[in-house]
Amino acid sequence: MKELRQLAHEYPVTVVVGPRQSGKTTLCKATFPKLPYLSLEDPDRRRLAIDDPRGLLEQYSEGALLDEVQRAPELLSYLQGAVDADPRPGRFVLTGSQQLDVMAGISQTLAGRAATLQLLPFCLAELQAAKRAPGSIEELLHRGLYPPIYDRDLDPRRWYGNYVQTYVERDVRQLINVRDLSSFQVFLRLCAGRSGQLLNASSLASDAGITHNTARAWLSALEASFIVKLVRPLFANFGKRLVKTPKLYFLDPGLAAWLLEITDPSQITSHPLRGALFETWVFSELLKGRTNRGLSSNLYFWRDRHGLELDFVMDRGQELVLAEAKSGKTIPTDAWKPLLAVQDLAGPVATSSWLVHGGDQQLRNRGVTALPWQRIERLTRAND
Repeated sequence: MKELRQLAHEYPVTVVVGPRQSGKTTLCKATFPKLPYLSLEDPDRRRLAIDDPRGLLEQYSEGALLDEVQRAPELLSYLQGAVDADPRPGRFVLTGSQQLDVMAGISQTLAGRAATLQLLPFCLAELQAAKRAPGSIEELLHRGLYPPIYDRDLDPRRWYGNYVQTYVERDVRQLINVRDLSSFQVFLRLCAGRSGQLLNASSLASDAGITHNTARAWLSALEASFIVKLVRPLFANFGKRLVKTPKLYFLDPGLAAWLLEITDPSQITSHPLRGALFETWVFSELLKGRTNRGLSSNLYFWRDRHGLELDFVMDRGQELVLAEAKSGKTIPTDAWKPLLAVQDLAGPVATSSWLVHGGDQQLRNRGVTALPWQRIERLTRAND
């Protein structure tokens, strides 16, 4: 809320983007209670925005909160004229759930006039502050972190089923022409099974029974809808040959768990993809640590062609923060090896190293801090 207010003090248009049901509308209404609210999901409002954008903006010359603006992208061009004529900061607040459509419109028509803030689902620290945090890592991975599950104490199995049908499939169909919905559903579940892995689009396409180009298009649509994100490898070469393939991550472990047909937290204890779900959650926490402060992602991973891999490298310019995710409650001896190896290769550039694990012990080993999952906020602060 503080970051959003600051941006509204500086720009005539403030844009909040993020996945459906991440709390964008709630945040904006709470931050700007005096702004009139218009949802462009409403057919009548959307028709007015498309057919008579000048008339709509004249009705709200003092400003408004325009929700789901990607539903009427033409409005952005007319908004440019309105803010050029009256550039007072804080007049218009927009929200959007499709990154490509919204950001393309912003860059083309509102460059220099608009500030953008990304809002993802809750981070663990927010749930802890509200005393709503799950008591175990298994429950956290099963429930995920979407606000409605906690605000209304909903059954995650039903909620994610409705979420995929109501929002994900609909939004993807708006972005691209998905003719075979059943193939897309298979594709989505296959992506969940590959969260935290190097992306092999050809293998993914083959398993889903679609073409390579279709797989690429569907991945782009999922990324634009804030369902998945591709993380690039760090190309800093410490005397090693590095891979250049990105890794695929879901932005929420609960959605991935539902797609993997995990119906109870107890199933995660011995599930073969427990480690991948845990790594997915750590990724989401590190990403939220940046986006919640209005900063772009600085997340990478490191892997050489001999198989030495480190889950996360945070690039802070002249400094690197290293991190590894291990879901076990006991830290095995070899868990330290990737961190120590990359730490030695990076030398003084690596200013801190962290091992986030599923247990409750905090340890130090040759400059590496082993951090219990409940205290992951310490790592996100180290990336300030």
